[in-house]
Amino acid sequence: MKVLVSLCIFVPLLALATAEEEAILESILRDRSHIEETLRLAADEKAGDYAAALQKLRKIYHNSIRPMEQAYKYNELRQHEISDGEITSKPMVLFLGPWSVGKSSMVNYLLGLQDTPYQLYTGAEPTTSEFTVIMHGEKIRTVEGIVMAADSSRSFSPLEKFGQNFLEKLVGIEMPHKLLERVTFVDTPGIIENRKQQERGYPFNDVCQWFIDRADLIFVVFDPTKLDVGLELEMLFRQLKGRESQIRIILNKADSLATQDLMRVYGALFWSLAPLINVTEPPRVYVSSFWPYDYAPDTSRDLFKREEISLLEDLNQVIENRLENKIAFIRQHGIRVRIHALLVDRYVQTFKEKMSFFSDPELVFQEIVDDPDKFYIFKSILAKTNVSKFDLPNRDAYRDFFGINPVSSFKQLSSQCSYTGSCLLEKIERAITHELPSLLGSINSSKNPTLSSCEATGCGEKPKNRYRRN
Repeated sequence: MKVLVSLCIFVPLLALATAEEEAILESILRDRSHIEETLRLAADEKAGDYAAALQKLRKIYHNSIRPMEQAYKYNELRQHEISDGEITSKPMVLFLGPWSVGKSSMVNYLLGLQDTPYQLYTGAEPTTSEFTVIMHGEKIRTVEGIVMAADSSRSFSPLEKFGQNFLEKLVGIEMPHKLLERVTFVDTPGIIENRKQQERGYPFNDVCQWFIDRADLIFVVFDPTKLDVGLELEMLFRQLKGRESQIRIILNKADSLATQDLMRVYGALFWSLAPLINVTEPPRVYVSSFWPYDYAPDTSRDLFKREEISLLEDLNQVIENRLENKIAFIRQHGIRVRIHALLVDRYVQTFKEKMSFFSDPELVFQEIVDDPDKFYIFKSILAKTNVSKFDLPNRDAYRDFFGINPVSSFKQLSSQCSYTGSCLLEKIERAITHELPSLLGSINSSKNPTLSSCEATGCGEKPKNRYRRN
């Protein structure tokens, strides 16, 4: 009887304690409504129009660009083969930075995964040792790296070239989420300066480069305690060269400092990064605390909230413009393939002109490869239309390229024509100058921004600099 009475008293007390804990938890959690509003997660998308445009883009690539790639073995020069999975893939957001600066916590916050069995593990020590790809799926499940690389419908099959050791450090997480229907997140291992790259068991910098080359937005995250730039972080910024428009610097955990200390840390961050970013306009730096709990008291919470919304607007721009960015990427790829084909054609033509009956083929071509400027290989290409000197590849790369691929294995462009009269050069030039710009124009003309999207993204207007005095 006493036991029964004790249970009757204990159960209501336990329920009361649980309710109080939930109330306390809700009071310290931050409001997430601005995330859904800024990213417009409740808005319906025209999936049919998007899929039709992707299908047209895929057709242009396979009919006009890929034949030139294969004929002149472009993938062996750049080692960037575009698969159907990459064409149809969602925009990729890449998280980079030192260890334990809040990269995984930021992903948990954006997706609302905190205090769920599926949240990414976080901690004060180095916790993320894998490349984690968070993507959309019908149900929550984990996908091993070897499965992701073997699936040709995904865009990760080229990762097999980095070896089995890396695939064991690659993991995918699928879950049903409105944001993941439009974007894919990639969380990376934190940079540890006292650990050599060889100790990871796979080419860490090469893997980072692969993801950097395919990322639509790159968040480089720091916190106030990790502002030093070591050799591995310096190497990372070298790999980011040329992708400055995609880079966003994040100073995380800003509410852990007083305002005066935060200003000093902000200046110290720029001082550390200045030698690594050689651009006239400094990258955008977001100062806030990206995790689910409320800001610390007596901090600049209004500033942190505005900074967070600005970052979400940047992310929303990538989502809104994903199709235009994909078309621009394929067109840029086509321009590089065309320049490569013109260069190989010029090498072949020069080799045939210099060859005589008594000439040694190896010596003749070795002279051409060692000093291409003597034979005006690159200068002759600049005379072609739509060729910029800034798009020309490195001369030394062709010494290695022809070391693997004999010049005699290539035909001149003039002989790369079918019986129907269509030539490879004409096809790729038509795609670059007409087909892809027309597809891009049709997408832009079909867009009719509503008032809500203008409020969220500015409808393409240049964002105002909040730090400039009026």
